[in-house]
Amino acid sequence: MTVLSIIRDCLDALLHPSARYDALTRARHRAFMAPRLLGSLAAFAAFPVYLVLRGAPSAIEVAAFAWLVAPILLSWFLSRTGRYEGAHVLSSLALAGLIMAIAATTGGIESFAVIWLVVVPLEAALSASRRVAAFASLLALSCVGLLILLSQLGWLPDGELGAVDRGVMMALGVASATLYATGLAFGAESLTRTSVTLLSREEERYRLLARNMSDVISRHQRNGAAQFVSPAAEAMLGIPVAQLLGHGLFDRVHVADRPAYLTALSDAARGDVRSVEFRLRREASGSEPGQGNYHVDFIWVEMRCRPLDQDPGRDPAREAEVVAVMRDVTDRKLSEQALDQARSAAEAADAAKTRFLATMSHELRTPLNAIIGFSEMIAQEQTLMLAAGQRKEYAELINASGQHLLSVVNGILDMSKMESGNFEISAEPFAPRASLMHCCNLLALKARENGIDLITDAPQDLPVMTGDPRAFKQIVLNLVANAVKFTERGGQVTVSASASASQLTLRISDTGVGIAPDDLKRIGAPFFQCGKTYQRRHEGTGLGLSIVKSLVALHLGELTVQSKLGEGTAVTVKLPLVYMPPQAKPAESKVATLAPALRHEIQDQPAPVKKSA
Repeated sequence: MTVLSIIRDCLDALLHPSARYDALTRARHRAFMAPRLLGSLAAFAAFPVYLVLRGAPSAIEVAAFAWLVAPILLSWFLSRTGRYEGAHVLSSLALAGLIMAIAATTGGIESFAVIWLVVVPLEAALSASRRVAAFASLLALSCVGLLILLSQLGWLPDGELGAVDRGVMMALGVASATLYATGLAFGAESLTRTSVTLLSREEERYRLLARNMSDVISRHQRNGAAQFVSPAAEAMLGIPVAQLLGHGLFDRVHVADRPAYLTALSDAARGDVRSVEFRLRREASGSEPGQGNYHVDFIWVEMRCRPLDQDPGRDPAREAEVVAVMRDVTDRKLSEQALDQARSAAEAADAAKTRFLATMSHELRTPLNAIIGFSEMIAQEQTLMLAAGQRKEYAELINASGQHLLSVVNGILDMSKMESGNFEISAEPFAPRASLMHCCNLLALKARENGIDLITDAPQDLPVMTGDPRAFKQIVLNLVANAVKFTERGGQVTVSASASASQLTLRISDTGVGIAPDDLKRIGAPFFQCGKTYQRRHEGTGLGLSIVKSLVALHLGELTVQSKLGEGTAVTVKLPLVYMPPQAKPAESKVATLAPALRHEIQDQPAPVKKSA
């Protein structure tokens, strides 16, 4: 262990507790205490030698040596109180008092000790306080003025030194003052080097923090202009930090989120702590503006902002500034959206289950009750003495109920296959006009019983198309049956077909009850039926249009529904003339809710042909 390290450890033990945990403060306190303690100890050690060489000292010499205890007292004051500036003020007073005492007895303003007054403000400069330096300078000038005044008034005793001794003492005073000033210079340099080293370490820590943390730190004016943005913004937004300064960051905020962004900064400038979430535009890596690969997207960020701490010397009238920390929360937002979608899907599934149970409880129970009831009556025909005509009638009712039950089960199975992706299209060439006329003939009797005119317009030159003929018939039957079911007596259902170069267009329109705008948005959902359950006057599972929608999607076609409540509905189906199996699972068909179709639009059909039973 070296002598310097021993001295440093001893000084650290004397330091005030407030100075032990700050490197710069600790260095300043050591620089103040070390020369004073060492100087005083050296002076006391030299006092016996001085007595041997000089002889009996005079009163002024005894007072001067006694004054050397003052630096020890100043060091003790600093170690007990930690008041660095106060210690420098007392040190200036002590040094100036010692110089004045020596100068007053050794020639006044011409004394060799006067040169030491230059040291007083130099020593005070180590305090790094303007107030202390100004006080020390004013003190030194006051001492000079006082010595001049006392010398002019003749109130100072004449010096006892001869010319030779005076020259020697002057040289000794200048040399000692120069050496002391040199020590002060080295002390100032040491403090400056310590300060620079600490500042460099601090900057290195902040640089390490700024470069490696993912959060972006920024400094803003109240109007949102960015004065500083940390380097993490380059990784977050994909652009240099220089482009974000000023209003560059504000320009990248999504237009809809800019009011919230500015409001948060304004509130923070007034002293509040605010947190806001908004979207920021980000360039994708490797893309360049003006090039074909240029691509931008938006990320969600959370910004927490608060007012910037005011510097002591800052102008109070200057506009307040804000410091903000931004964090990329896109993954959290996506998780929240996925959670919302999952919740919506679960709610929709629960609603579908409820609709399914409500619908199936009626659609399955009614035919089953009929089958069980009439079969029991036939089984007890001897007891009930049923006639042959009654047995035939009951058998027909049982058969009709079974057929209805079979159609319900087939609809559920078909819908299940299509939703699970197991329904396959068996494509083959067929004549669409023949299939269309066959379906209309099957429903013509039901239309006549309901007092509805079923009109078919199918040109003779409809081209042969390639697709699934069974699925085509199911589409037509479901749409025409729905139109007949929801058209009042005396109404009209029109079925038309036309072909272009690449697709076949079917249009089934009616003058029925129509669909409400709110229900129109949900058309095609499984088990959904328009109107409230207790208001419905028609039987059905609500699967017809869902099956049509899925079959059209499997054919890569398009389904469009137009309707107006109380005036009728028009459904348009566009199918490709040549079905090409997709490479991937086909997307869901497009269902558009367009402007309501008016009654005169439904009735204005070209060349209608009325179908009879």
